[in-house]
Amino acid sequence: MPPDFDHVLQIKVTLREIEPPVWRRIQVPSDYTFWDLHVAIQDAMGWTDSHLHEFQVELPVSGDAIRLGIPGDEFDDEAEIVPGWDVPVADLLTLSNRHVRYVYDLGDDWQHDVFLEKILPREENVPLPRCLAGERACPLEDCGGPDGYERFLEVTSNPQHEIYVALSKSLVGSFDPEEFDLDDVEFEDPRERWKEMFENDGDSTGLLN
Repeated sequence: MPPDFDHVLQIKVTLREIEPPVWRRIQVPSDYTFWDLHVAIQDAMGWTDSHLHEFQVELPVSGDAIRLGIPGDEFDDEAEIVPGWDVPVADLLTLSNRHVRYVYDLGDDWQHDVFLEKILPREENVPLPRCLAGERACPLEDCGGPDGYERFLEVTSNPQHEIYVALSKSLVGSFDPEEFDLDDVEFEDPRERWKEMFENDGDSTGLLN
């Protein structure tokens, strides 16, 4: 049976290897592609979309693993990467196959658990995507992954630490790992994001057709 694209997918995104956890609960249209979901996760978590990403999905029937993201990147040295904009989320993220892995910044290796909590009927006049809840601030970009972020928190929580004085005072004073304000979450149009990133690359994928 083909996916029903007139519903809402409620998804919880949790950043792995960080305690206490950093997480967001979002709702997206059921006709979203994995590119669209990537943009929604970036915006909800607070990432800047300045690094490569991929979804790692186990196919429900065969059990084979596939990678979805941006084909042809410099990290594409293993299994083929399927264009995320070509695959509807509802094809692979289902009530019988609720979990996929999302990896952002393949150097720092920020891994996220993406879990489908429920499928809901779509309501009129409710804008999507939207963020329903979350906890804790997204880590800083380029801080060295979970281990580097842990070291950063250790340093910035201890003014006596030898590295503390070398850090920017504006950075130390402006970042609160416990801070999350639902009202600060803003979602961009994934098509506009795609055009910003690829329209000058001569890549005429099917997304905008």
